[in-house]
Amino acid sequence: MAGFTSVFSSHQIQMVGSTEWSYLESLTKDKRQAIFRDLSAFRSPLWVLTHNLKPHAELIAMCEQQNVPLISTQLQTVDFARATQRILEEYFAPYTSVHASLVDVYGVGMLYLGESNVGKSECVLDLVERGHRLVADDVVQLSHVGNSIIGRSNSLIRHHMEIRGIGIIDVRSMFGIHAVRKVKKVEVLVELQPWQQNTAYDRTGLSSTVDEIMGVKIPRVLIPVSPGKNLTVISEVIAMNTLMKMSGLDTASAFNESLLRAIEQKTHGRRLDDAFEEDPLNWDSYE
Repeated sequence: MAGFTSVFSSHQIQMVGSTEWSYLESLTKDKRQAIFRDLSAFRSPLWVLTHNLKPHAELIAMCEQQNVPLISTQLQTVDFARATQRILEEYFAPYTSVHASLVDVYGVGMLYLGESNVGKSECVLDLVERGHRLVADDVVQLSHVGNSIIGRSNSLIRHHMEIRGIGIIDVRSMFGIHAVRKVKKVEVLVELQPWQQNTAYDRTGLSSTVDEIMGVKIPRVLIPVSPGKNLTVISEVIAMNTLMKMSGLDTASAFNESLLRAIEQKTHGRRLDDAFEEDPLNWDSYE
């Protein structure tokens, strides 16, 4: 508006707040006409007046000439910008669909991956029965919003699940509104894989695996599936372990450091500190 248009993001939404409106108000009609005549060389997708301000006739004329929408809002400029940016980021976010199940376990978004008939839906159903929340089953829609991967259910499937031998069930109707949620950030990938005899599985947790989804790195846990294995309890442990890592406590690393200290003490001939934590003469310690 001041005349410098060499660096003008005309492709973005143009917001006129109280400062810009007051500047236009201080000018003569001829000056305002000159300003919007120069700006008419650019075409913006939308002009917005915040604080419920009334547009000047010269701005209305330019928008009518360019067939560009002009709106007014009662929101303050910063509030309108924040809300609009969030809406547009989600609307234009890159997205994809995956064959998986997404559950909120203790507030941790766990995306279950694996071959068909490996037991994803049965594990998810057991988690829901234990009080956790289903986001999507079978088809999960993922979008890259900000620095996160957001998952939601397919609009047609919603909160329905297919359980082999039973058929289609409605989790929301069966378990209540508290058993489902619409969207959830994906924070850990859980891959269910049929147990294989000659496959080496992680037994310490020191070698963490990370996968990348649309440019976002997410930790992955591989769980071998075998008859009688309680996948539900294991899932809850994965969620709690993830929460502990988020708070800065890595159990595997802490245990490894403790073990290395014990080895060093034994190497130098020192007795371990916890060798006799209990007094052997105190028989109550054995009861």
